[in-house]
Amino acid sequence: MKLDLLVLAAHPDDAEMSCGGTIALEIAGGRKAGIIDFTRGELGTRGTPETRLQEADEAARILNLSARHNLRFRDGFFRNDEEHQLQLIPYLRRYQPEMVIANAIDDRHPDHRRAAALAVDACFLSGLRQIKTIDPVDGTPQDAWRPRFLYHYIQDRYIQPQVTVDITQHWQKKLASIQAYRSQFFDPNSAEPASYISSKEFIEFLKARWQEYGHAIGAEYGEGFTSYRQVGAGSLFDLK
Repeated sequence: MKLDLLVLAAHPDDAEMSCGGTIALEIAGGRKAGIIDFTRGELGTRGTPETRLQEADEAARILNLSARHNLRFRDGFFRNDEEHQLQLIPYLRRYQPEMVIANAIDDRHPDHRRAAALAVDACFLSGLRQIKTIDPVDGTPQDAWRPRFLYHYIQDRYIQPQVTVDITQHWQKKLASIQAYRSQFFDPNSAEPASYISSKEFIEFLKARWQEYGHAIGAEYGEGFTSYRQVGAGSLFDLK
């Protein structure tokens, strides 16, 4: 099954927090999208790996994803190396996405930075036909494939976006997909220890960030992205 958009995420909930509105927008427009989570978030302060997988499935249902997989890399310890690249490349070739969106190029959590670098290198290597892989689902030999576009979402640290997407019509679905991770975010009835993202104030911070990016382009809510490559347009009139 070919996807138009494939989102790569170091942890379950990274994609929803950072580009869930863009995912919802593209799916509403008829495109197919999926998420590849690298880890199960097993080093998280709250919840369990099993709980996180269940919550990721619920978020996928809310967003109406066409595919979601977890590569079960070690949370906190995966690397951008040959071993991990060769586990990611078969999924890039299986789904042949036109566009990939990956973790922030710089962020508070070191996993996010490593995941961004891993995405860059794996997307390039996936286009080299001398690297032989088999499909991770049906075991058939795969053809080389390189996505046409690679963007990075923005996470905890503020980064000036190069591209901002208007998600005004889809921010509530984005919020619902985040709230699917009941173990991780604000719950006044939870007996679990507090974490960096579990306060009510953190959700308000996320909303404020979406409003800030939206305001910059004359919209109510937005999501920002960066790219290592120059961003182009067919006409200046295509730009908002």
